[in-house]
Amino acid sequence: MPHFKTNSFLLLIVLLTFNVSSQNPRELLHQVQNKLNRANNYKVDIKIKVDLPFINMMPINTKLYFKQKNKLKIDTKSIAVLPKQGFLQLITLLNDSTNYTAILQSNETVNNIKTSLINLIPNNDTSDVILAKLWVDATNLVITKTQVTTKSSGTIKSEYSYGTQLAYGLPDIIRFTVDIKKFKIPKALAADINTSKTKKVEKKSGEITVTFKNYEINKGISNSVFDKVR
Repeated sequence: MPHFKTNSFLLLIVLLTFNVSSQNPRELLHQVQNKLNRANNYKVDIKIKVDLPFINMMPINTKLYFKQKNKLKIDTKSIAVLPKQGFLQLITLLNDSTNYTAILQSNETVNNIKTSLINLIPNNDTSDVILAKLWVDATNLVITKTQVTTKSSGTIKSEYSYGTQLAYGLPDIIRFTVDIKKFKIPKALAADINTSKTKKVEKKSGEITVTFKNYEINKGISNSVFDKVR
């Protein structure tokens, strides 16, 4: 009898291992995207805190508007330093599964959360994204961490924290880590940076933290909100 129980236990381990290794990464990302698509539109208060060399900025408090498909606007007259790879570019890539090849690399624990690490390789040579690594929480169907390598802005890492809007897959906090040498700085700030050539940059990366509060989801947003001239 003990021998039978041991064999049964070993068989269970084999079956569980097979289930994990045979997980379909494209189907998992499809479920993540379906969850995000529950929010047809939303507006939210955001706070942008920038920690980059040569940039001395007070935190910016403003509103972010989003509407399917891929309409996004940050309503501020101030200079918003944000990597577009953290918002529209990744959303656009995921919205059409023909845009990429998905490969399940491994299963990893990130901040005590079990995740599936999926590599996305764009099928289109014209894409700015070279490779995207996504750490996906398969239980809650959300992305917890990303590492996106691009042609224009180098490698951008993101970490996501969820709470109030987990049901929609919308984060409370996103922390970006950017490659200082390759990250695109708004022209108005780049001019100030160029005047500081005598200073030595010791840091190779910088951080941008975005905090989201007071989500208003699926209450309707006019397309005129996204017009360039308002």
